[in-house]
Amino acid sequence: MKYTNDAYIAQTRCWLENVVLKHNLCPFAHKPFQGGQIRYVVTDSARPEFLLEDLQRELEHLRATPAADVETTLLIHPGALEDFLDYNDFLDVVDALLVAEGYEGEFQVASFHPDYQFADTRPNDAENYTNRSPWPMLHLIREHSLEQAIASHPDVDAIPERNIQTMNALGAEHHRKVLENCLQTGTESK
Repeated sequence: MKYTNDAYIAQTRCWLENVVLKHNLCPFAHKPFQGGQIRYVVTDSARPEFLLEDLQRELEHLRATPAADVETTLLIHPGALEDFLDYNDFLDVVDALLVAEGYEGEFQVASFHPDYQFADTRPNDAENYTNRSPWPMLHLIREHSLEQAIASHPDVDAIPERNIQTMNALGAEHHRKVLENCLQTGTESK
């Protein structure tokens, strides 16, 4: 189903609030969310090569914009790389772009997908929901800001294990319902 850009953003914000922030999956996400410093961009690109162009454009936008205005960007791409294996392969292309275009050391790209699956997990394992989002998306992160956040966190190495425990304690069915509810956000008739 195709939605408006506003609906895709509302669904993403719902997920961010009800999964990432509520369960503190990324302790560094609260500050830019509360400060309105997250840029949400929806692309209608349906092919990976066009998505790569969109990614480069957004990296340039982030580079040209002070962190006080835009700390991070979520590039939402509902029409491209809907298959997780294709998406996962595309991440190698993203990494190559970061190196080739001189973004390495300045930005990182984190990955989120509705069918995200970590290595050595089963598709329905609850821990996969740490990176499952309503739509495929790329999260553009400023490395300098990440380094500052990591330096001020008491135990950054414990975050992944704590996230796995949190997700497993709530169970896959809970997370599936939360994502399902978020997909209803912004779709109400006007």
